[in-house]
Amino acid sequence: MEIYETEEEQVAALKDWWKGNGTSVITGVIAAVVIVAGWNFWQSYQKDKMNQASSMYEQLLLAQKSGKVESVDKIATKLGKEHGSTAYSSYALLFQAKAKVEQQDLSAAKSLLQQAVAISDDAELKHVARTRLIRVLLALQEYEQGLQLIADVDQSSLGGFEAIYAELKGDLYVAMARIGEARTAYQSALKAGQSSPLLQFKLDDLTATDEVDG
Repeated sequence: MEIYETEEEQVAALKDWWKGNGTSVITGVIAAVVIVAGWNFWQSYQKDKMNQASSMYEQLLLAQKSGKVESVDKIATKLGKEHGSTAYSSYALLFQAKAKVEQQDLSAAKSLLQQAVAISDDAELKHVARTRLIRVLLALQEYEQGLQLIADVDQSSLGGFEAIYAELKGDLYVAMARIGEARTAYQSALKAGQSSPLLQFKLDDLTATDEVDG
């Protein structure tokens, strides 16, 4: 480090340094201020957007609870357009699909659930949308499409949905009169932890069918 003997020499050296580096220092400070301000603005903007989405979602819940089907559809559509990047958008699609099923508009429900599966970043939410979609496909008698949806699921991401998918597979096979495959699927659901009385009834019913056929 260079040592200066007098205060005048120190001042002169500082002036020389500032002459050569002052502009870059000022530029750096300004850039830092802009970055910090920009980041704070972005954080505030995102928070505001989430608050808006949350408020709209609460309106959706109230409309659904009150049985206002048209309001549910209108609010959910607006939520999807304005806040499509949030999880609220996926939930809105699920509510829309539920309303369409209640109206017996299964084709519309199918389309909405397909959108929910496509846009959802949350693994659990995607599973919920997919399983509901499979049930709609079952009602529409689009059995092969339902089986393909199950086959396309990443097995490592099943989590607590393994048994649900297995039972749905069994339901699809029953509808296709593929009884042996249905029984295997139901048994897999039992092994995966799905021990509901309804599942046991489905298995018992297949056994009874075999005895009658025999």
